[in-house]
Amino acid sequence: MLTVATALTLPQFALAETVVKIGMTAADIPRTLGQPDQGFEGNRFTGNTMYEGLTLWDLSSATKPSVVIPGLATEWAVNDSDKTKWTFKLRPGVKFHDGSDFNADAVVWNVDKVLKQDAPQFDASQVGVTASRMPTLVSAKKIDDMTVELTTKEPDSFLPINLTNLFMASPTKWQSFYDKAQGADAKAKTTAAWDAFSKDASGTGAWKMAKFTPRERLELVKNDGYWDKARVPKVDRLVLLPMPEANARTAALLSGQIDWAEAPAPDAVKEITARGFKIEKNEQPHVWPWQFSRIEGSPWNDIRVRKAANLCIDREGLRDGLLAGLMVPATGTFEPGHPWYGNPSFKIKYDLKEAQKLMAEAGYGPNKKLTVKTQTSASGSGQMQPLPMNEYMQQALAECYFDVKLDVIEWNTLFTNWRRGAKDPTANGANATNVTYAAMDPFFALVRFLQSSMAPPTSNNWGFINNPKFDELVKKARTTFEAGERDKALAELHAASVDDAAFLYVAHDVGPRALSPKIKGFVQPKSWFVDFSTMTMTP
Repeated sequence: MLTVATALTLPQFALAETVVKIGMTAADIPRTLGQPDQGFEGNRFTGNTMYEGLTLWDLSSATKPSVVIPGLATEWAVNDSDKTKWTFKLRPGVKFHDGSDFNADAVVWNVDKVLKQDAPQFDASQVGVTASRMPTLVSAKKIDDMTVELTTKEPDSFLPINLTNLFMASPTKWQSFYDKAQGADAKAKTTAAWDAFSKDASGTGAWKMAKFTPRERLELVKNDGYWDKARVPKVDRLVLLPMPEANARTAALLSGQIDWAEAPAPDAVKEITARGFKIEKNEQPHVWPWQFSRIEGSPWNDIRVRKAANLCIDREGLRDGLLAGLMVPATGTFEPGHPWYGNPSFKIKYDLKEAQKLMAEAGYGPNKKLTVKTQTSASGSGQMQPLPMNEYMQQALAECYFDVKLDVIEWNTLFTNWRRGAKDPTANGANATNVTYAAMDPFFALVRFLQSSMAPPTSNNWGFINNPKFDELVKKARTTFEAGERDKALAELHAASVDDAAFLYVAHDVGPRALSPKIKGFVQPKSWFVDFSTMTMTP
């Protein structure tokens, strides 16, 4: 009794900190300075956690498509008389992690960091992963403390969606580093300031940087002062660990070194579930393709060859065999039922005889193979299981008289090469590239690949597609501000791209991740991104 009574009179210490350790597919921690690299895995882990855009993705539902919702802006509207002008009303009372205010000056500062080359904070290293995702934005202007005007170079109904990729970093925190930076000139001081900022970051997000060891680990803690009280994290700490090899992630999970494994090894799924872990998955707007070069001399310039490749892949066999069910076969960027699917006349399916017939018409056969070369990676954001999947492709396409060569490089290098294009020496002679892409919004899903003006270095038209019909339909969609009519234009564009066999469409990712049974409350949305705020971690 005395012991109990004494215990009750002692100070009550906080319960032990709850920690979730995550094994990422990335080989390195994505950049932490505000505009991540490592593709959308960077946005998932070091973008949407510590930072936010004026608009956000709604990640609350496992059954409804993820849509854009207000973020650091509460509302927005395009100018009726000049559709290159947008007014954004900002959310009041938001603080950066360093305690400084989020306001219109901060928005202008963050736009200028990637668009205004003479701005002190301009950082060329952040431009490639930002400007290419919002290519029509040209400037921002403060109207008052809580209102900004954004200007695009042409009418662009996609802008609010694109702005989910412009993350707001603290100008006050950055300036403190700049004032202390050493450097021979202003540019050197800017570089030093951003480097320092990346190690002690400050955004407005639900998670704050706590500890960062480059190439090893990033630790984030919950932001108790987050503006959306419903989304203050329920876990105290996230530990992010780069683990590019699927078997290593799986082994770390099964041994208790991590609590969450991204893209576990498919052949280990049975053991993972037998040991009590849960596999979370959901069809995502995300495509695993080969993107074709269309430059002079490319073997993919013949539409018969492009169609034959699309008919030569047994996607159901890939799903049910190699990937243990962890994919959805792709018949385009979207599937029937999606408002942007349209009505393509070319039906993508497995039809070996028709594929061989098309190749024969193009002049190829058992004694005359067509050599093609694809650049891919050994791991990476959204790449699923790239080596075994590409080896499957290699074997399947051999039946249709293709001789497939693979150029395997590091993921971030592949992603960088993607923006340089098929004409660049970094393509290493490849006439296709295997970079997965998100299909959540019109620009990411279609425009950046199909519009001729999106060829490198502007954006991701890696293969230099130049199709006047695509350009016409892009313009139609971009200048249509009524949602239903815009959807119709996008459906026309998608159908035209499938009929042209613009890509070799293979799979939609389902975002498989294996979670400890101690993790509760996590929602796997129909999105490439996830919300870490909802989950709890039991002792």
